[in-house]
Amino acid sequence: MTATILIVDDQYGIRILLNEVLKKEGYETLQAANGPEAIHLAKERNPDLVLLDMKIPGMDGIEILKRMKAENPDIRAIIMTAYGELDMIQEAKNIGAIMHVPKPFDIDDIRKNVKDHLTH
Repeated sequence: MTATILIVDDQYGIRILLNEVLKKEGYETLQAANGPEAIHLAKERNPDLVLLDMKIPGMDGIEILKRMKAENPDIRAIIMTAYGELDMIQEAKNIGAIMHVPKPFDIDDIRKNVKDHLTH
């Protein structure tokens, strides 16, 4: 069965890049530009993994992750942020994020991390 990955980022270019790379790896992808879209897709489609940007206008990644975890405690998320905000990263990990990827990211690192966390 093909794994489904939800990409949550307010930057269109990043969503498209991750979408193309992950589709080439054989994954089904879903995209959300904001918190309400992300929460709706997570609830409706139950993705195997979420790539979640922490800095999204309106509803930040922490709030999105909290709401996803409230709906599905087993949901797995890798957080992405361009900011070295250690408090935010730690809070996300305390909520249940499985790891942190700094932006700008190396696309090969994303590929490897996605593969590693989908096989565990």
